[in-house]
Amino acid sequence: MATASSRLRRLVADELGECCDADVDRRLTELERLADDAFADDASRPVFAVLGNETRYRLARVLAVADDELCVCELEPLVDVSESAVSHALSDLVDAGLVSRRKDGNWRYYDSTDLADGLFAAADRGASEESEVSDQ
Repeated sequence: MATASSRLRRLVADELGECCDADVDRRLTELERLADDAFADDASRPVFAVLGNETRYRLARVLAVADDELCVCELEPLVDVSESAVSHALSDLVDAGLVSRRKDGNWRYYDSTDLADGLFAAADRGASEESEVSDQ
């Protein structure tokens, strides 16, 4: 923390031309308010948390690029986990709003939601733009 504090002190000094403890404290208070505002209504956190798991990410990504909904039995071979782990992962994706589920008799079908499609499209655009910049 001492390094972060000294770096913040240098930044504030560069911005203001000089710096005292009160200036650093004021900036820390502003940053704490910013963090409070950023996370006050963080409804997106579960979405990103669920994608942090490799199995859930792979399942969501496959469903996002699939032309149509897929049955659980079609998804299981794509990930190296147990049948129950696949079902659990899909349930988590449904709860996060990234995947929809439809039951037809004994079969359960899954499809990506607009939210998942939008997230992956944005990530792909960002990665594409980053690649173009690094190629130049």
